[in-house]
Amino acid sequence: MQTNVFIFHGTEGYPEENWFPWLKQELEQKDCKVFVPQFPSPPVVPARIEFWFDVLKKHEKYISEASILIGHSLGGIFTLRILEKLNHPVKAAFFIGTPVGVRPILNYDRDNSFSGFSFNWDSIEKKAAHFVVFQSDNDPYVSLGNGEELAKHLNVAMNFVPNAGHFNKKAGYVTFEKLRDRVLEILKN
Repeated sequence: MQTNVFIFHGTEGYPEENWFPWLKQELEQKDCKVFVPQFPSPPVVPARIEFWFDVLKKHEKYISEASILIGHSLGGIFTLRILEKLNHPVKAAFFIGTPVGVRPILNYDRDNSFSGFSFNWDSIEKKAAHFVVFQSDNDPYVSLGNGEELAKHLNVAMNFVPNAGHFNKKAGYVTFEKLRDRVLEILKN
């Protein structure tokens, strides 16, 4: 069965930024179908989760128990909300630099207005066979405590990557080998 992989960008993001195109190409070479949707995001419009779910409607039929969800930054919050709503688990959910309400968060009010920071952890932890959390110690947007808190709620060890910033192009992340390798490891199982 082909694995469908979803990569969700963050605030002011787009499908061709950071490591997204590179990871898409890497996974397509392994026979995955990769979706990187464009969501409405500041500065054009306020990021509103209901607008993101409107975009996802075009793709949700491809989310199955064999799917992998990858959320970067605000895309990680969106991934948590997807997991809350699903009536079946997915193969894996990855969170990279995801804010979950632990200050400091540079855009705390904006991220909070997107969907809030209260999550149904009991439901979420049943919705993926594998959870993977990546966080850095010098992320200028999302503090290390967010990755620690997220990993604690998901009952997994946090993947700490020192000096990785926000895992974006500005921090030198146009490739992300550790992420690719973890995805490939899960695909083998």
